[in-house]
Amino acid sequence: MAYETLLYDVEDGVLTVTLNRPDKLNAYTAVMGAELADAFRRADADDAVRVVIVTGAGRGFCAGADISGGANAFDSGAEGSVAFAAPGRPRQTGGGFIEAIFDCRKPSIAAINGAAVGVGLTLTLPMDIRLASEGAKLGFVFARRGLVPEAGSAWFLPRLVGLPQALRWCLTGAMIGPEEAFAAGLLAEVAAPGDLLDRARSIAREIADNTAPVSVALARQMLWRFAGADDPSALLKVDGVLSMQLGAGPDVKEGVAAFLEKRAPAFPGKVSSDMPPAYPWWQD
Repeated sequence: MAYETLLYDVEDGVLTVTLNRPDKLNAYTAVMGAELADAFRRADADDAVRVVIVTGAGRGFCAGADISGGANAFDSGAEGSVAFAAPGRPRQTGGGFIEAIFDCRKPSIAAINGAAVGVGLTLTLPMDIRLASEGAKLGFVFARRGLVPEAGSAWFLPRLVGLPQALRWCLTGAMIGPEEAFAAGLLAEVAAPGDLLDRARSIAREIADNTAPVSVALARQMLWRFAGADDPSALLKVDGVLSMQLGAGPDVKEGVAAFLEKRAPAFPGKVSSDMPPAYPWWQD
């Protein structure tokens, strides 16, 4: 499937999704949002994809919403609004691309290669690892546009950097540099521009070459869903059951055998067909 605003490339287990409006610094449109949701759902269903990397074409990652429509850019009733995927076609309701990224059973890495502002930054928050290039400009600028933090960012951001830091960034709407974002824990690494994608691919390869797909899918959901729990009691009910269900399965046997035989593992489990019975526990 060809996309209008994205490039979609799978190579050796790693999917690279490239935001592809370089002449607009990859500014977000509702079409892009719908295509991101579709791309992550495709990745979730495809056992050939182990890790997703998201980056931007050209010199920017995503400069925020496309406001070329002028003052009415955010008015859902106005022609050319970013609230519409196409003339007369309203945007998705519900979680959209944020829900698709969050629910995806494949880990995701944001390689932020330039400006990431507004939705261009919040779309990375449900991803698991964020890297940025030196000199990248980041900003939760909503209050400076008369808006509120969107795309679930008021939930994600405090979990990533703590409430005091999230409040400062959102209430001032000020631009921040990658070094500040790294110090606060928003970024895992800051890399030279020419090294950014290589670093993202290196992390992706470490996951794809050494871990069990089912284990990774479960681990990221456990970490995200229990991060804000008041105590570990609910988690203990889940991780014990999952450990027992996985313990007798082929992935664990292969993982132990590979360790003892000092070789790379070849995990047989597939996310599409071999998730344990206790998954998804939050729907019980």
